[in-house]
Amino acid sequence: MENKKEKNCGCWAVLRSSVIGGACSSSVSKHSANSIPRTSLVYDAATETRYLNASNREMCVPDEARVSSDTPHDTDPPTLTPAAENKVQRQLLQFTFQELKAATGNFRPDSILGEGGFGYVFKGWIEENGTAPAKPGSGITVAVKSLKPDGLQGHREWVAEVDFLGQLHHPNLVKLIGYCIEDDQRLLVYEFMTRGSLENHLFRRTIPLPWSNRIKIALGAAKGLAFLHGGPEPVIYRDFKTSNILLDSEYNAKLSDFGLAKAGPQGDKTHVSTRVVGTYGYAAPEYVMTGHLTSKSDVFSFGVVLLEILTGRRSMDKKRPSGEQNLVAWARPYLADKRKFYQLVDPRLELNYSVKGVQKIAQLAYMCLSRDPKSRPTMDEVVKALTPLQELNDLAILSNHSRLMQSGRRKKKLDGMQQLSYNHSRSIRESPLHSGRQHCK
Repeated sequence: MENKKEKNCGCWAVLRSSVIGGACSSSVSKHSANSIPRTSLVYDAATETRYLNASNREMCVPDEARVSSDTPHDTDPPTLTPAAENKVQRQLLQFTFQELKAATGNFRPDSILGEGGFGYVFKGWIEENGTAPAKPGSGITVAVKSLKPDGLQGHREWVAEVDFLGQLHHPNLVKLIGYCIEDDQRLLVYEFMTRGSLENHLFRRTIPLPWSNRIKIALGAAKGLAFLHGGPEPVIYRDFKTSNILLDSEYNAKLSDFGLAKAGPQGDKTHVSTRVVGTYGYAAPEYVMTGHLTSKSDVFSFGVVLLEILTGRRSMDKKRPSGEQNLVAWARPYLADKRKFYQLVDPRLELNYSVKGVQKIAQLAYMCLSRDPKSRPTMDEVVKALTPLQELNDLAILSNHSRLMQSGRRKKKLDGMQQLSYNHSRSIRESPLHSGRQHCK
């Protein structure tokens, strides 16, 4: 296996050379006539409305080809440093195209796990101690992402994925097992995540995701982002959303798809300047308006996902009435009013949620979605706030039952007193003494 990884295939030379000779083109206009003035980072409700209207032009919508690349001055080809390259080569397996073709049953349609702007993801099986394909149901189950051969941009994201996941390892990041690069073929091999994406569980399943699982997933995803932000070389994820949060058999959350990840600011720099990319509905407004990327951009996206977890609504839903299509815009007034928190709760949960948990989640989402990025918490602070929520067992259905029981006891006591009063009055009326007085009259 070690020989295979070190064979002279020129893999990393291809990574370097194949992206040199031209910047990535984009269909997105950076300076349109109706674009938002990129000035203030703290904006009011009117500016927010303009941002929501403009985002649809400047951001990529789900399931469409993502417009990546960076600003014109950021056109260096995506490469790895020699040290990072050697580290990645030691840790990742190099597959041949024929091996992955056999592992997925010739990429047959019934093995497709998902599809995105990058291409298809197939379910496959490989031998436990190497790259050889295995029979379905044996060996190790893997997910094979096959990149569409559509030019430079897809390759940039492929390199970013190998770069970051080849070096970053954490329980809440999906594990990249290996890669394949042959001619125009670009494939990535990941650990298989049994329960699929959070998006599927929130929006496509008939049975609602239990409250305890929602908290566990939110905490796991927060730990993943905190790890990325807190390292010696910070990484900004840039595409945090429910479809990129994958779940294992125990509902442990792992972040996937690092194609848009970006190295964070170093030294005394406050931000990274990039072309605006991501998914409409999740991107921070100040990033859309200025192109300035910080870790607080990820915090805003986390706040959007937290709202989705709380409400069971998508970040953008064109099927809803006009005032409810953008989740953040619709929910903000409820988040700001303590008396309205519970109107946000996913109705499919009925009363099977923690009363204090909902309050804390709503407050945390409100802070993450602050219009001023400096007012948003760090992901470490988010993790700290979410951790104790796992232990809460004050289910609304229990407190509601308790209120009903207390109400029932009060009613029963009141009825008893009324019956006692009635019986007492009746005994007085029927007593001989009372009858005698009436007879004398």
